[in-house]
Amino acid sequence: MNDQIAIPCVVMRGGTSRGPFFLARDLPADPRSRDAVLLSVMGGGHDLGIDGIGGGNAVINKVAIVGPATVPGADVDYLFAQVRVREGIVDTSPNCGNMLAAVGPFAIEAGLVAASCDRTDIRIHNVNTGKLIDATVATPGGRVTYEGEARIDGVPGTAAPIELSFPNAAGARTGRLLPTGRAVDCIDGIDVTCIDAAMPVMLVHAADLGCTGREAPSDFADAGFRARLEGLRIEAGRLMGFPNAATMVIPKPVLIAPAGTAALNTRYFMPHDCHSALAVTGAVAIATACLTPGTIAARMVGPLAPPVPITLAHPSGQLVVRLEPGPVARVQRTARRIFEGHVFARRSHVPQAVLAA
Repeated sequence: MNDQIAIPCVVMRGGTSRGPFFLARDLPADPRSRDAVLLSVMGGGHDLGIDGIGGGNAVINKVAIVGPATVPGADVDYLFAQVRVREGIVDTSPNCGNMLAAVGPFAIEAGLVAASCDRTDIRIHNVNTGKLIDATVATPGGRVTYEGEARIDGVPGTAAPIELSFPNAAGARTGRLLPTGRAVDCIDGIDVTCIDAAMPVMLVHAADLGCTGREAPSDFADAGFRARLEGLRIEAGRLMGFPNAATMVIPKPVLIAPAGTAALNTRYFMPHDCHSALAVTGAVAIATACLTPGTIAARMVGPLAPPVPITLAHPSGQLVVRLEPGPVARVQRTARRIFEGHVFARRSHVPQAVLAA
């Protein structure tokens, strides 16, 4: 058709995130070549991703790469990539639980998993963390359905429910629930909790940074606040075993505060912009902290034990994480298939070795 490289692609909403889904076989296996293709596709080098299908917010600069399972017991592999279009960086250090919600439907419709009648259970191997996650997708008559009555805050309308279960989420990246060995660390005079359950996060009492925990995402534009939060995050990353946290999106900083109708008010950063809702993996980490003795979160909510629902308030509403013995964390999400076709990468952005393959 033209002098660009056409790549099969499906754009899906998963939870409160959105981005392109690729079959692993359609992208270069070499990580550097793959990342070059993704930056070209998403419009790296521009705040708005104007030369690609990315956008001006981290929740729509996400990529899912799905393929056959490479570990025993799993049905599919899922590699998540956070594309930082402004800096031209592809970060595969974290997982994304919202995009994860769309992996099951995508895998079924791509022919990677056979659908059952009524509902299909899929075990997903998250390549980023090595963890296994279970997804249950509505498949009446053996076909994926997206219409339904489930509602999640941060997404308009209703859709078919997708149940996600995170067994043994502790130590997703560090191998330890409390990577520093402590429930609380003091950084620059501020008490923080560094915890790794589905996602490494740094929890901070909002009041300690002069916040309420009820702010709108746009209220965090102050350069001084952002610099202080980033300084805390980078040092927390070092303590957690990430010496180059400044170049990574983990750990994620989270402001928490007591709430009336929920366990906690939360403001989750990705890591520099405040999420308009709440990341699923971040929610699992926060909820797990509520049950971990001595953490900042546990001090706020008081003694809890599983099975228990943990309701977390965020800028768009609430998200409920149900913690059960095992341990297992369960979250309900929805997804929607939005577009399918080909996305184009610029030949000038793609390594010659890829073009020659």
